[in-house]
Amino acid sequence: MTDAIDRLPLFSFLWPDMLWLLGLLFVLTAGYVWFDARRRRTTVSHPALKSIGFAMTGGTGWRRHVPAVLALLALAALIFAIARPQAVMTLPSRIKTVILVIDLSGSMRAQDVRPSRIRAAQQAAKVLLDAQPAGVSVGVVAMAGTAALAQAPSHSKDDVATAIEGLKPQGGTALGNGLLIALTTLLPQTTNDAERLMNGGDIAQPAKPGKAAPGDSEDGEPVRPGSYASGAIVLFSDGESNSGPGAVQAAQLAATYGVRVYTVGVGTTEGVVLSADGWSARVRLDEKVLKQVADTTGAEYFRLEDTAALKKVYRALNTRLAFDKRDQVEVTAFFAALGALLAACAGLLSLWWFGRVM
Repeated sequence: MTDAIDRLPLFSFLWPDMLWLLGLLFVLTAGYVWFDARRRRTTVSHPALKSIGFAMTGGTGWRRHVPAVLALLALAALIFAIARPQAVMTLPSRIKTVILVIDLSGSMRAQDVRPSRIRAAQQAAKVLLDAQPAGVSVGVVAMAGTAALAQAPSHSKDDVATAIEGLKPQGGTALGNGLLIALTTLLPQTTNDAERLMNGGDIAQPAKPGKAAPGDSEDGEPVRPGSYASGAIVLFSDGESNSGPGAVQAAQLAATYGVRVYTVGVGTTEGVVLSADGWSARVRLDEKVLKQVADTTGAEYFRLEDTAALKKVYRALNTRLAFDKRDQVEVTAFFAALGALLAACAGLLSLWWFGRVM
C-alpha cells in the first residue's frame, strides 16, 4: 500500500472531467472585459456620468476590478472542489511503542562528547522520552557484550527514566543482538527469526514458491521497509561492534517486518585514545554502519557529537516519530472553504466600496 502511495502523483483529482468547467472562467472573464470596455465608451460619450462617480457601475480605478477578480478566483476554487482534489500528505503517525537501544560498550566511556558518550546518550534518550505523548509506551534495551531488556515498554516515564539512568558501561559490543532484542520486544512474532540470526543462521526464506516469507503482509505482498507505523526503534551508539550477528543483518530482519530503526551516532569521527585496564586504543564513531542500518529500515541517521546538538537531534527525531505516515487525502473541503472565503471577500468589498454586492 505504501509503495503504491509513493508512486502516486502528489496532487490529483477523483473527478478530473469536472475541470472542464474551468472554461466558464474564460467566458466570464471575456464577458467582464467586454462589459468594462463598453462602460468606458459610455463614459467618453457621456462625460456627465464621470462627475457622479459611476455609482451604478463601480466608479473608476483599480478598486472596481478587485471584487470581480476575487469572484473569479472563488469560482475557480469551487470548481476545483467539485473535481474532488486529493493530495499525498505526511500525517501524524499512530505510533504506540518506542524501543530505545543504548550502547553500553567500553568505547562509550570516551569523552569526546561531554561529559561522556554514555552520559550524552542517556541525556538524549531521556529528552526523547519526555517528548513522547502519554499514550506511547517506551522500552529500554541495554546493549554491551550481550543485550537484555532493561525496561519493558511502559507508559510510566518515571520507570523508564530510572532504567535509563541506571545503565552503566560494560565490556564488549553486540550491536546486532541489541537490535534483535528490541525487535522481538516490539514484535514478538519475530522471535524465531531473531534467534536464528543470534545462533549464526540467516533470515528465513519461503520454503516453496508461493509461500509467504517472514514479514509478508496478509495479501502475500512483501512488507515495505519503514511501513510499520505502530512502533519504532531508536539506537544510541558509536557504531562499533565485536560480537554477535552484524548490525546490518539485524536491520535487514527489521526491514522485513517494516520496522524503522533510527540511529543516533554518539561521538566524533576523529575519536579519542581511551585507556582502561592496562590497554589503550583510539575509539572512533563508525557512522557507516549506523547510516546503513537506518537506510536499510527506511529510517534516518542523526549525529550527536556534542551536548549543543542534543536539542537539534531531539527535535528531528521527535518530528520523525510524530509525523511519519504518508497517505492520500481528499482536500475538497479546503478548496470549498477557500472558494466561500473569496466569494465573501468579494461581496463585502463591493458592498463597502460601492454600496452594492457586485
